[in-house]
Amino acid sequence: MKIFIIEDDRNIIKILQKIIVDRDLGQLLGYAMDGAAGIKEIQALKPDIVLLDLLMPGKDGLSLVKEAKALYPDMLFIMISQVSSKNMVGKAYQNGVEYYIYKPINAVEVENVILKVGERLRMNRTLIEIQKLFGDNTAPQIDEKKDYVEHIKNVMQKIGIMGESGTQDIIDIVRLLLKENKNVACYTIKDLCNHFTNNPKTMEQRIRRTASTGMVNIANLGIEDYMNEVFVEYANSLYNFHQVKREMDFIRGKSKARGKVHLKKFIDGMVFYCRKAEGEK
Repeated sequence: MKIFIIEDDRNIIKILQKIIVDRDLGQLLGYAMDGAAGIKEIQALKPDIVLLDLLMPGKDGLSLVKEAKALYPDMLFIMISQVSSKNMVGKAYQNGVEYYIYKPINAVEVENVILKVGERLRMNRTLIEIQKLFGDNTAPQIDEKKDYVEHIKNVMQKIGIMGESGTQDIIDIVRLLLKENKNVACYTIKDLCNHFTNNPKTMEQRIRRTASTGMVNIANLGIEDYMNEVFVEYANSLYNFHQVKREMDFIRGKSKARGKVHLKKFIDGMVFYCRKAEGEK
């Protein structure tokens, strides 16, 4: 795991370097002290994770993340800043930041966040490798005897959708994908529903309503606190953050348009968290 730092304060750079090296969190590639130099180094070094400040000379952190994400969508960013404005934190997440850490720096928090982002990075790469093996008889098979219901329910409980009409439908589809070692991209939602019912449209509607309820719950958490753990974890992994932000604006009365749920992303996220939970055992 390759890590790069972009920060205009040498003392902060030294602290981050010490945390990364002393706690063996990854390979430290170096640092840049302004945004303009930072984007050049990113293009040259192609790190896995970038820790960066929000306010910097040359190019601010938000602009840098947006530009870098367009070039390297799989690159992960952790923003570290003393700015506590909910509006700015929201923009950071909207631009593609994985986590937002407030200064002054807490070493334990930095370590935990880097480890969590590293887990997501590894899981993303594992899923990509599995996708590459489609059609290959040597592809690793998941034990069909395992039951993933508890992992799925754990995520559902966190986003407040247990007991919704589409709960069992989601569980059935996620279990199918896990046991067949398949990715949701291989199917249409209708195809997946056809495995369980003769009325796939009705099943899809139940799933969409349930997933939408989860988005509303997450949006309300974000309105109360942008740093809420459930909001930070799931707003960009089960949903599209831009759509969650639209839902937040709708709830606040700032917009007439509600956020939309991308069902494939939602289901893919559920699969991701089940695989992650299995990997932690």
